Amino acid sequence: MKATISWWDLTRSDQTIDSLRDYLRDEGVEPWTEVRGMRLKFWISDRATNRWGAVMLWDTDADLTAPMPPNRATELIGYPPTVRMLSDVEACVENARETGAGGLVFHAFGTPS
Repeated sequence: MKATISWWDLTRSDQTIDSLRDYLRDEGVEPWTEVRGMRLKFWISDRATNRWGAVMLWDTDADLTAPMPPNRATELIGYPPTVRMLSDVEACVENARETGAGGLVFHAFGTPS
C-alpha cells in the first residue's frame, strides 16, 4: 500500500478549520467515495497550529496518475498544500468496530467519534 498526505498551513488563507468542515459536510466527502484504488481517505485538522489536511491509503497497484475528483480544498484555500508527500505503508491494522462515516464533521457540536 501507499499513503499520500496533504497538509495546509491556513495562516495565509481566508478559510478556517470551521469553514472547511462545512465544505466537507456539504459537498467534500461524496466525490471521493468512488475513487478506484483508494482504500481510505480521512481529513485531519489541528487548531493549535491552524492546519488542515487529508491522508489517503491506496492499493499498491493504484494508478495515482488517474483523474481524481476536483481538488476543491486547494481552490477554497487558495494555494497548494504546504506539505504533500507519498510514502510506502509498512503495516496497517484496523480494529473491528462499527463501519460508516465518522469524525467531527458528522457529529453535532464537534463531539469526536
